[in-house]
Amino acid sequence: MTIAQPPKNLQPTNSVQSSAAPLLNHLTELRRRLLYCFGFFIIAFGVSYLYAGEIYQFLQQPLLSVFGPNSGRRMIYTALHEAFFTYMKLAFFSALFVTLPFILIQCWRFLTPGLYQHERKSLQILFSLTPLLFLVGAAVAFYLVMPMAWHFFISFETTGQADTIGVALEAKVSEYLGLVIALILAFGLCFELPILLLVLATAGLVSCQQLREYRRHAIVLIFLVAALLTPPDLVSQIALGLPMLLLYELSILIIHWTAADARAQQRANRLTSSGVATGS
Repeated sequence: MTIAQPPKNLQPTNSVQSSAAPLLNHLTELRRRLLYCFGFFIIAFGVSYLYAGEIYQFLQQPLLSVFGPNSGRRMIYTALHEAFFTYMKLAFFSALFVTLPFILIQCWRFLTPGLYQHERKSLQILFSLTPLLFLVGAAVAFYLVMPMAWHFFISFETTGQADTIGVALEAKVSEYLGLVIALILAFGLCFELPILLLVLATAGLVSCQQLREYRRHAIVLIFLVAALLTPPDLVSQIALGLPMLLLYELSILIIHWTAADARAQQRANRLTSSGVATGS
C-alpha cells in the first residue's frame, strides 16, 4: 500500500524557511539597535534635565545681547506648571540633539552588513556629514539669524509719553523656548538638503538634469518653506532661503562629481536585464 504524496506546490520548501530566518535576524538586530538608542536617549534626557537651567541660560544669549548688559529685563511665566514643562521640553530637545549622532551610528551599523563596498563608502560619508550639516544649520540660526530677528522684533518697543502708553517686551519662558527650538530645528533640518538629494539620486529618483530643469520651481519651493518655518519677518526668511539655494546648487555639483544618478541608472538597467533574462 502506497501513501499518496501531496502535490509539489503544496509541500513546504526550504527557500521559505531560509528566507524567514534572515528576516527574523534582521528584526532582532533592529530591535537591539532601537533599544540602544532609547537607552542612550533616556540617559541624555536625565542629564539634560539636571542642567536645564544652564542650557536655558545659554539659549537666552541672543536675546540678552540685544537687550544689553544690566538691562534689568526679565522673562515671565503665567501658569504654575509652565516653567516645569518648559524645562521638560528643553531636556527632551537637548537629549534629542545629543542622541542624533548616536542614532546615525546605529543606523550605519545596521545597514553596513547588507551593502557593497562602494555603497558602504558612500553611506559612510553621508552619515558623517549629516550631524555636521545639522550643527552648521543650528549655529547659523543661533549666532546669525536670532540676533538679527530679535533686534527687529525689539525695535517695535516704544517709550511712554504724556499722552501715550509705553510698549515693552516681557517674553514668556515657554514661548521664547518654543521659538528658539523651532528655528534651530528648521535650520538644522533644511541644511540636510544635500544629503536628501544625494540619497534620492543614489536611489535613482532624481538626476542632475532634472534638478537643473526644475531649478525655478525649487527656488519658489525653498522660499515657501523658509516662510513657513521661520518667524514672520523678511530677515529670517532670507537668512534661511539663501543658504538653501546654495545647498541646492552644491547638491547638483556633488551628484555630478560622484555620478550617483548614473550609477543608479546602471543598476536599474542591470536589474531590468537580469529580470528579462530570468523570465525568458
